[in-house]
Amino acid sequence: MLRVALLSDTHGVLDGRIADLVADCDLAVHGGDIGCAEVLAGLRPRSGRVAAVLGNNDVPHKWPAADQQLLGTLPLEVAEDLPGGRLVVVHGHRTTAKDRHAKLRRRFPDARAIVYGHSHRLVADQDAEPWVLNPGAAGRERTFGGPSCMVLTASHERWSLAVHRFVLAGAPRPRRRPDH
Repeated sequence: MLRVALLSDTHGVLDGRIADLVADCDLAVHGGDIGCAEVLAGLRPRSGRVAAVLGNNDVPHKWPAADQQLLGTLPLEVAEDLPGGRLVVVHGHRTTAKDRHAKLRRRFPDARAIVYGHSHRLVADQDAEPWVLNPGAAGRERTFGGPSCMVLTASHERWSLAVHRFVLAGAPRPRRRPDH
């Protein structure tokens, strides 16, 4: 059994609660818009393995000068062979939003799951195979309810998914309405 942390769209800031979840996983997968090398260095899964793809904001003028060499090594897509199937990772900006899930399924029919980012919207589409998963934003920008990620547990017999969303640090907590 393998535990895989799925995250995306950190834009230079990795939420510490997500980093803590990654530490309890075997592999970390980042779906792009990383923002800097420090984010990838902060991902410390048990095996030390981190797979990441370029996002549309992972460009030289948006990354620190000291991180340019790492930026040049990141691919546009990654495929990871996991127990029970293949996980494909893309950022998603090269696939138009209209019918994105259908397009990704046609593009990667041999995958068991496809991870993408870009929209910052947390989505777990498990209605068909391959699954299409967007872990949302794991940083501070456009989190739409707080930083989020997913943990995929993969075995030869079964895959399962846990979704994690956190309250944005410093954001006011929702007030409870008084009972009448």
